Amino acid sequence: MSRPERGPGRWRPALDRPALVALLLGVAGVVYRLVLTLLTLPTSNSDEATFGLAALHIATGNERPVFLYGQRYMGMLESYLAAPLVGWGGASWPLLRLPLLALYAVFLWLAYRLTRRLFSPWLATFVVGLLALGSERVVRDQLTAVGGRPEVKPAVLAMVLIAVALGERRVRHRWLATGLFGLLAGVALWSDWLIVPYLAVAGLLLLWAAPRDLVGWPGVLLVVGFVLGVAPMVKDNLVAPDGQDSLSVFREISTKDGATPSLAERLHGGLLEGVPLASGLCPMDGCARWAQWFGLLYPVLLLAAAGLGLVAFRRASDPAARTRAVAVLALVAGAALTLLAYVRSPLAATDPLGNSRYLSVLQISLPAVLWPLWRAAAHAVRATAGGAVRLAGALAGLVLAVLVAATLAGTVAFVADAPSLRAEERSARELADAVRRVGLHEVYADYWTCNRLIFNTGEAVVCGVLDGNLTPGQNRYPAYWTRVGRAARPGYVVAAGSSSERGLRRLLGDRADAAVVAEAGGYRVYHPDAAVRPWR
Repeated sequence: MSRPERGPGRWRPALDRPALVALLLGVAGVVYRLVLTLLTLPTSNSDEATFGLAALHIATGNERPVFLYGQRYMGMLESYLAAPLVGWGGASWPLLRLPLLALYAVFLWLAYRLTRRLFSPWLATFVVGLLALGSERVVRDQLTAVGGRPEVKPAVLAMVLIAVALGERRVRHRWLATGLFGLLAGVALWSDWLIVPYLAVAGLLLLWAAPRDLVGWPGVLLVVGFVLGVAPMVKDNLVAPDGQDSLSVFREISTKDGATPSLAERLHGGLLEGVPLASGLCPMDGCARWAQWFGLLYPVLLLAAAGLGLVAFRRASDPAARTRAVAVLALVAGAALTLLAYVRSPLAATDPLGNSRYLSVLQISLPAVLWPLWRAAAHAVRATAGGAVRLAGALAGLVLAVLVAATLAGTVAFVADAPSLRAEERSARELADAVRRVGLHEVYADYWTCNRLIFNTGEAVVCGVLDGNLTPGQNRYPAYWTRVGRAARPGYVVAAGSSSERGLRRLLGDRADAAVVAEAGGYRVYHPDAAVRPWR
């Protein structure tokens, strides 16, 4: 990546050309996301606000949550990372997201290092360039605090790099490396169970690359590191009521009642919609038919990469080369297992747009997926290449160019939509200001309004969740519901013209118009002269 250069009285590392270009592209990607972070783009929502509220509670020392409020399988590492910032600066979306921006920068750096180690310098630069771009779907998975994905991706890349370095005998303190491997695996498992396929293949890679380091003190430290990383989850599950442990809750979510979609529907939602969306080729509202080509090509590229990895393993003349080949196969297997698990789930068919975020971890395997295309294009420019090789290389180069163009188009579409997204974010802030201005401190609202409203007011206003029928909804944090329930005259924040507003006005009768105290952001704020709680 770099070589030292000595000058009169100083020493500095000199980047080679691929590293320099990758650095410039990486800086551009980080700056792009920094601007988005400062503008609160993508827009916030109540799920992210829940992580922000947990960060506030952690900062004040009131709580030490293990899992996201209201569920027992999504780790709260992002809240702990943001706690010092929101504790210092108060409730702020940019402060909540800044740690995720740092994780993205680490992910870029590790992706470059791993791609350069396993494949080639210029492919590493190309990968950084693609990862520097970002449609709304991609950036939302990278910059919004909704749990798991921003931290587990760099963790897995670091684990693979550690295993490769151990296999190549490039590590001096091998016991420290194995301990770090275990710690990263434990933290990743606590953060997001969706990363299990990648953790499994990374563990098998370590077993292949450094079997002797799994015995003795290095092996002990591996286990100790893993136990430390996963300890919060283990402790919480030991005291969880029957049926509320992480495995039971996760199994319940994965096996919802209802008709099971057909295999064709799941493949369509998982491959043709999910993969292009997660890769940044489509806007949030879905993929055009022309953009679905990458979903069809993706499994073909995985098979081609697996074949190249097997050939590289057979031809390897030393343990280091074999370790690198096995690492490539691990990346392929991680992507294949993740994709297989996704298309087996009914969620792939029932809501491919909303659930494509679960495929964002496929970015870990992007270098392996692009490797067949990169090799074909590289072979075609050789002077000794035949006509068939040149044709195949030209097609591979065209595919890479189309991939770049589609990713760039997705990024441009997101940037072009920024004004409308900013307007939506301003509306949420105006609503919070309106509620505070009329002196309300306890209100009822729908799920996607409540926690966002609480965070925007820094908990000056608390909110209880009601559904469209004005009955109790998904209240992730019971203390808020209890406080609103004790209020003598709670307010009501309802979307103008919604079923909730119509139901509230029927209950208020002739007092409805007099109860309206504010309108903002497409919502009306009601403050009746007496509490309205029809569920009681």
